Amino acid sequence: MPELYDREGLYGTSRGDYPDNDVRFAALCRAALEVARRIFRPEVIHCHDWPSALVPTYLRTNFANDPTFAGIKTLFTIHNLGYQGLFPRGALASIGLDDTLFHPGALEFFGRVNFMKGALLYSDALNTVSKAYAREIQTDEYGWGLDGLLRDRSADLTGILNGADYTAWNPETDPYLVANYSREDLSGKLACKQALLREFGFPVERAKDRPLIGVISRLVDQKGADLIASIGDDLAKQDLWLVALGSGESKYEKMLADMARAHPAKIAVRIGYDDRLAHRIEAGADLFLMPSRYEPCGLNQIYSLRYGTIPVVRATGGLMIRLMRKPGSSLRNTRARR
Repeated sequence: MPELYDREGLYGTSRGDYPDNDVRFAALCRAALEVARRIFRPEVIHCHDWPSALVPTYLRTNFANDPTFAGIKTLFTIHNLGYQGLFPRGALASIGLDDTLFHPGALEFFGRVNFMKGALLYSDALNTVSKAYAREIQTDEYGWGLDGLLRDRSADLTGILNGADYTAWNPETDPYLVANYSREDLSGKLACKQALLREFGFPVERAKDRPLIGVISRLVDQKGADLIASIGDDLAKQDLWLVALGSGESKYEKMLADMARAHPAKIAVRIGYDDRLAHRIEAGADLFLMPSRYEPCGLNQIYSLRYGTIPVVRATGGLMIRLMRKPGSSLRNTRARR
C-alpha cells in the first residue's frame, strides 16, 4: 500500500508525525494477523512498542472468537514507554474497533486512544529491555501515566537487558577504524584517537595525556542534550576535548552547535546521522558521556565497554551499573548513583 508507506519518514517528518499514523499502523497489525491466518500459524506473536500494539488488542476483541487464532499467545516488548501511540477518540472507528473500548478499563487514556495501553492490557506476557527499567516504569516518575496498570501486571512483566551485535561492534575487526585493537593490545586505540582528533580539527600532540570525551545521541528531551549544553563553558575550562554526533529537535541541535562555536578549541559537534563516524567516536574517545534523563537500556554504553571507552552515565534504566565482587576482593556490590 504505497499510499500508506511510501513516504519520507517512518513515523513523520521534521514537521511532526503523520496524522494518519493510526490507520498506517493498524493496517500493519492487521497484515501481520493475515499472515498468521493464511501463511503460517505461530505459537507466539512478539510485538514491539506502539506500532504493533494493536495485535493483542485485535486478538482479544475483534478476533476473540475466531478459531484461527485459538491458543496463540502474545508477548509485548516495551522499548520506550514514553512513546505510546496516542490518537483522538475517532481513531477507534478508523481502525475498526468498537467505541465501547473508549473507557479507562480499556483503550481510553486521558481523553485519547492509547495503542500501547491496549497491548499492556491484552498481551499474555510483557517484557522490557532491562531489569532496572522494568522496575522504574512501575513508578510515578517513569510510568508515563501507565505505572498503575504495569503494577497490576507486574507478575507478567520481565526485564531482559539488551544485547549488542559484536559482529558489527568489535574493535578487533571494525572496518571503519584506522587501526584495530583488542584488550590484549590497545595500541590501536591511540591511533584511533589521533585520527578522530584530526577529523574534528584538533591537534594530536597531547593525545596521550588529554582526555577525549565522545557523545553520540538522538537530540531529544530524554537524552539530556541540554544538560551537556548547560555545562559547555565549564567543560571548556577543563583540560579535555569533547566531540558530539547527533540529530533531533532543532532547539537541541542549536544548543550543541552554539556550544561548539563558542569553544572551537575544545568542543566539536556534527549534526546528523553517520554510522561510520559513530564507530570512530566509540573507538577514539577515552570516555563516553550519556546523561539521559531516563534510558530503558541504551546501546552506546554497551558498545563503549567493548571498545575500552569508559561510559559516564546517569544511574537510570539500562545505564545502571553494578560492580560485582570478585573472589578475594573486598569490594561490596555497589550501584552507581546520580
